[in-house]
Amino acid sequence: MRTTRKEINFKGQNIYVGIDTHLKNWAITIMTEELLHKTFSQDPNPILLANYLKKNFPGGDYYSAYEASFCGFGIHRELLKLGLKNIVVNPADIPTTDKEKKQKEDKRDSRKIAKTLRAGDLKAIYVPSKESEELRSLVRYRKTLVRDISRGKNRIKSHLYFHGIKIPEEQAQPSKYWSNRFTTWLKGVQLSTSFGTIVLQDLLDNNLSLRKKLLFVTKEIRSASKSDRYLKAYLLLTSVPGIGPITAMTIISELEDIARFKNLDKLCSYIGLVPTTNSTGETDRTGGVTPRANRALRSSIIESAWVAARIDPALSLAYNELCKRMKPTKAIIRIAKKLLNRVRYVLINETEYVHSIIS
Repeated sequence: MRTTRKEINFKGQNIYVGIDTHLKNWAITIMTEELLHKTFSQDPNPILLANYLKKNFPGGDYYSAYEASFCGFGIHRELLKLGLKNIVVNPADIPTTDKEKKQKEDKRDSRKIAKTLRAGDLKAIYVPSKESEELRSLVRYRKTLVRDISRGKNRIKSHLYFHGIKIPEEQAQPSKYWSNRFTTWLKGVQLSTSFGTIVLQDLLDNNLSLRKKLLFVTKEIRSASKSDRYLKAYLLLTSVPGIGPITAMTIISELEDIARFKNLDKLCSYIGLVPTTNSTGETDRTGGVTPRANRALRSSIIESAWVAARIDPALSLAYNELCKRMKPTKAIIRIAKKLLNRVRYVLINETEYVHSIIS
C-alpha cells in the first residue's frame, strides 16, 4: 500500500528569534505567534541559526533582533542576506522588569528580546552603510589618538615635576609646550641616574609616535573629505561658523543621512542636547543634558559652539544674553542647538550658510 507524505510548510506564519550575542556563544530563543518553541545556546554563526530555522520552520517568515553591542552590524548584514528580517535595537529600549534586572542571564535576555519583538514593541536603530561605518571608525580613532597624546603629555610633565626638573622659562608658556624646541630640550634632559632618563625618553618616544599616527590619520580624513561622495556635504558644513574640517567629517560619518531626522528636536535628542526630565503630579524637575547621547558627535558640536560664539555675531549676542540668566556651561548648550539648526538647514536645503546678524 502506497502512503502519501505531507510536507510541513510554515508559509504565512511568523517566527520570532531573540538573540543575545556574545563572543563565544549566542543565547537563542525562538517563538511562534502562540508558543515558545525553544531556548538554547549555539556557536556565534548566523548560518547555523538560518539553517535551524529553515529545517524546523520551512517557508516561514523569520524575524530576529539583537542588542547593539561589540559585534556591531556585521551580524545584522549577514542575517539579512540569509533571509531573516533582522533589526538591531538599543539595549535601553527593551522593556525590562525589576526582577529581570536583579536576575540577569543570557537565556532570559534572549527570551525577553523574542517576546518583545513578537509584541511589536521593539524599535530598530539606524544601521549605517559599511563605508560610513568605516569612515566613522577612522574619525573616532583620531579622537582616541588625541586623548592618548594628551595623557602622554601629562605623564611626561608629571615625571619632570616629580623628579624636580624645571621647565626653562622660555618654554614654560602653555602655547610653547610641545614645540620643536621644547621637544629638543626634552630629548636632552638627563636625570641623576639612567633609570629615570630611560623612563622620560620612552614616554617621549611614545608621544612622538602617537603624533605621527595622528598626522597620518588626519591626512586620511582630509583626503576623504575631498572625495566625490563627501565633498558637497563637507563644503556645506564648513560654511557654517564654528564647524571645522574634522567636525564636518564627524557630522558626516555619524549622521550619514540628515533626512532621517524629521525635525530639529529629534536630531537634538539623538545627539544628546536635550535635558533629563522628571515630572510627576505637581512636581516638574528638569536636569542637565541626557546621558543618552552620541557622545562623539555631542562633544564635537559643543566644542564648535564655543568657537561659533566667538566668531559669529548673532551667536555671540545670543550667548551674552543667555549668560545673564544662566551659567555659561548651560548657555553653550543653547548655542549648540542653534548651531545644530544651521547644520541641519544647510544639509537639507543644500545651500551654503549666509552670515547674518539674526540668531
